[in-house]
Amino acid sequence: MVDYSKWKNIEISDDEDETHPNIDTPSLFRWRHQARVERMEEQKREKEEFEKAKKQNMKSLQDVKKQVSEAKEKGIDVSELNRKLEKLLEEEKEMKKKEEEIRTKERVTPWNVDTISNPGFTKTVINKPAARQSEKLSDEEREKRMKVFIKENEKLLKEYGMLRKYDDSKRFLQEHPQLVCEDTANYLVMWCINLELEDKQMLSQHVAHQCICMQYILELSKQLEVDPRSCVSSFFIKIQEANPEYKANFDDELKAFQERVSKRAKEKLEAALKEQEEEERQSRLGPGGLDPVEVFESLPQCLKECFEKQDIKMLQETIANMPQDEAAYHMARCVDSGLWLPEGGKKAENSENNEDKDPATTASY
Repeated sequence: MVDYSKWKNIEISDDEDETHPNIDTPSLFRWRHQARVERMEEQKREKEEFEKAKKQNMKSLQDVKKQVSEAKEKGIDVSELNRKLEKLLEEEKEMKKKEEEIRTKERVTPWNVDTISNPGFTKTVINKPAARQSEKLSDEEREKRMKVFIKENEKLLKEYGMLRKYDDSKRFLQEHPQLVCEDTANYLVMWCINLELEDKQMLSQHVAHQCICMQYILELSKQLEVDPRSCVSSFFIKIQEANPEYKANFDDELKAFQERVSKRAKEKLEAALKEQEEEERQSRLGPGGLDPVEVFESLPQCLKECFEKQDIKMLQETIANMPQDEAAYHMARCVDSGLWLPEGGKKAENSENNEDKDPATTASY
């Protein structure tokens, strides 16, 4: 059954019978029409300002939540950020109330000659993008999937990472939709770090740009709750026609990402150097488990000179002139570190030859 109730509340000021004897009727109609048009424009302006404020609130919420997460990882106090977050959440509640008020106002606004003439019996059918698929995988399963993905697509991933024009990137991802996923973003992050380690900063920064493009596509799909492959065209159109604020946000995110990559590369380099130093230290440990370099640095200057000159007689004289306990302590550490071998490391050979030698004369460095 057709509902005709919506036709009961129509504002028809342009041709209504109610006029004023002292005012020219056509002029009266024009004034009324102008007032209604201005009222409609004001409502439209109010709605646009609300939408802008709503988007800004959503962006601020995302930024603060991200800052809170990063601060917690670094062990930084987040009390100030939490207060800011609470304020933004309150603003979000107010936004929802305001949105409902605007919708109510639109529902109760009478129809008029400017709105009633709009097509009302046309129908536009839009194919809804596929819903975003959420996967619940363990870390082991994700790692396994990542390895398979890279093995199958590494050549394409590198090709995408080297593209420079937005149109080329858009076309490439549309031709290879399997690349529009988290694994691509993760691969590009690792590639950026490796390029930094190879001291290829310029190339790393370029790949970082492609990585941020992919992350923006993925973030857009999360916001719209659709498959990320359906967001490729939307993102590249938006970034190419971006207003200054959107482009500035993109550039800020890119700069921050490049800084994080550089920092991570330095951390990995320092960790690798420490690991190498530890391996070298372990390889030179003496029979007692002490490092000869560390032991040598701890020796008194007089003993250092003996070892530097490799003078056994000088060493014997120096030990004889030192307090017995101190001499015993240092020489025991020299033996445990391999810095001093009392029998010259030839015990087995001496046993075979049945030679009796003075330990002091057979000792070696």
